[in-house]
Amino acid sequence: MPKRIYLFATSKSEHATNIKSLDVRFLKPDIDFSKYDYLIITSKQTVKALEQYDKKEFIEIPALCVSAKTAVAYEEFGGKVLSVGDGYGDNLVKNIKEFSKDTKWLYLRAEMIASDFVKRSQDEGYSIDDEVLYVSECSKEILDVRVNDDSTLIFTSPSSIECFLKNNTIHPDAKVIVIGTTTAALLPKGVKYQISKNTSIESCIELALE
Repeated sequence: MPKRIYLFATSKSEHATNIKSLDVRFLKPDIDFSKYDYLIITSKQTVKALEQYDKKEFIEIPALCVSAKTAVAYEEFGGKVLSVGDGYGDNLVKNIKEFSKDTKWLYLRAEMIASDFVKRSQDEGYSIDDEVLYVSECSKEILDVRVNDDSTLIFTSPSSIECFLKNNTIHPDAKVIVIGTTTAALLPKGVKYQISKNTSIESCIELALE
C-alpha cells in the first residue's frame, strides 16, 4: 500500500493531503519606492502584499526574484523582472554582484527569514534596505495534524518544519522530502531526508511518487 503523502505548504497538490503550514498576516509600512533602483522579491506572498499599494509607485521598478515561480507571479501581477535566482535565497548574492555597488535595492520580505544574503551583500558594500510586508504564523491545521508513522512528509519551508514539530515528531519510518538545503537545515539531527531536484512543489511531489 503506498504511503500517504502530506504536503506542508501554502499551495496544494492533488496527489497529497494538503496541510496549510502558515497563516499570513499582511502589513503595509510606508515606503518611498522612488528611492530604489531595484526590488528583491523572494516569495509569492510578497507579491500579494504589494496589492495593498498603488501600483504606479513601484510597478516600473524591476525586481530580482528568487525563483522562476516567483518571477511568474510578479510578471502576472504586471511587474518587470530584472533577474531570476536559482530558488535559494542564500545564492542571491551572486545575482546582486552582477550590478554596480551604486545600485539601491529594496528587499520586501517576511518578518522571519532564513537567509542572510542581505547582510553578506551589505558587508561587501552593496546598498540594500528592507521592509517587512507580512508576518507568517503557524496555522491551526499544522498544529492539529497527526500523521501515520510511515507517511511521506513534504516540507517546503523552514517554518513548515518548525510548526510541524511543535506538536509532532518525525518517525524513523517516515519518508521526508524537503524543497531545499535551507529547509533541510531545520530538520532534527539524525532525520534522513531527500532534497527535491528543483525548488518547486511539483518536484517534491514527483520525488514522493517515485
